[in-house]
Amino acid sequence: MDYSKHINKTISGVKPSGIRKFFDIAVEMDNVISLSIGEPDFKTPWHIRQAGIESLERGKTFYTPNRGLFELRKEISNYYFRRFNLSYIPETEVLVTVGGSEGIDLAFRTLVNRGDEVLIPQPAFVCYEPLAEMAGGVPVIIETKEENNFRLTKEELEAAITDKTTMLVLPFPNNPTGAIMEKKHLEEIAEVIIFFFIDTATTEIYAELTYGGKEHVSVASIDGMKERTVIVSGFSKAYAMTGWRLGYILGPAEILTQTTKLHQYGIMSSPTTAQYAAIEAMKNGDNDIKDMRSDYDIRRRLIVGKLNEIGLTCFEPLGAFYTFPCIRSTGLSSDEFATRLVKEKRVAVVPGNAFGECGEGFVRISYAQSLKNIKIALKRIEDFVKELKDEG
Repeated sequence: MDYSKHINKTISGVKPSGIRKFFDIAVEMDNVISLSIGEPDFKTPWHIRQAGIESLERGKTFYTPNRGLFELRKEISNYYFRRFNLSYIPETEVLVTVGGSEGIDLAFRTLVNRGDEVLIPQPAFVCYEPLAEMAGGVPVIIETKEENNFRLTKEELEAAITDKTTMLVLPFPNNPTGAIMEKKHLEEIAEVIIFFFIDTATTEIYAELTYGGKEHVSVASIDGMKERTVIVSGFSKAYAMTGWRLGYILGPAEILTQTTKLHQYGIMSSPTTAQYAAIEAMKNGDNDIKDMRSDYDIRRRLIVGKLNEIGLTCFEPLGAFYTFPCIRSTGLSSDEFATRLVKEKRVAVVPGNAFGECGEGFVRISYAQSLKNIKIALKRIEDFVKELKDEG
């Protein structure tokens, strides 16, 4: 039977994730160290797990309100005020979602009309472009550059705007590059956003993971930006809660009223057990973040230093838990490098072009792995690069 006539053409035209390809290859092989998936190697802290367990023991297994437990929304609001000096009303300006991924999807489907142009700085996480397309939008790619530390510049933003532009995605701290946007840079692009009346969807899933004395600044905290910004974040990265599948959206009440309808009909409510665990994370998890970030920072400095020593030049990433070294010196494409590395040295990384064509010539290496495994993987990468030089 020819199913092509029955399947939505927009969906069938979307490419599968380039990240999962190399993860799947690694799973089928022995003795592979995977630096491919962006998942913390830490277990969810015990006090957070315990809160989830206790909610089950007490029979708290029913639906929650569509927007999420009020206590959780209140704690999310308290957290954003405490950490980023932003005030959101729990009743109307906070929505609990099934992971940050659902939040991004809801933001697109709420704010994008068919034919609207959505500006997406790349390299960037794989979901933005296809989700924009599935919402009926037209993705417009802005290529960020290594010489600018992969941040979005005012000039790049201005050059991409047309009369069809309605939204800018602001994915910082960035996956895959580890780039951040400092306040002075956000103020520069905010002038453009406000002048052209552009909506902004900022994904802040890595907001807690910044290094080198840099603290995350939300674009919503810039004058004139809160009313035109939707923030998407979650618990997966900061609290090592990937499997709990819980995220949230913050934004103007008028927007979240519509977003909640999508969530209501498509999801109903986020997992109840996860919400009780997340309340504990918001209340008492600041030290967990601090401890994990400290460990990530040790790994970050080790891996960046060694990659540069090997000859795979790598700018210093100040956010998330990824490095994005340039591999052009090897003479291989990103796909060739990643494929040969996993097959010949049993180290899995992700080719840079999985995050947009401008990522060609780079690979993403996650340091959400143990220090022991990172050291072994770096030695294997060093041997691989040496052998490539000998081939030449």
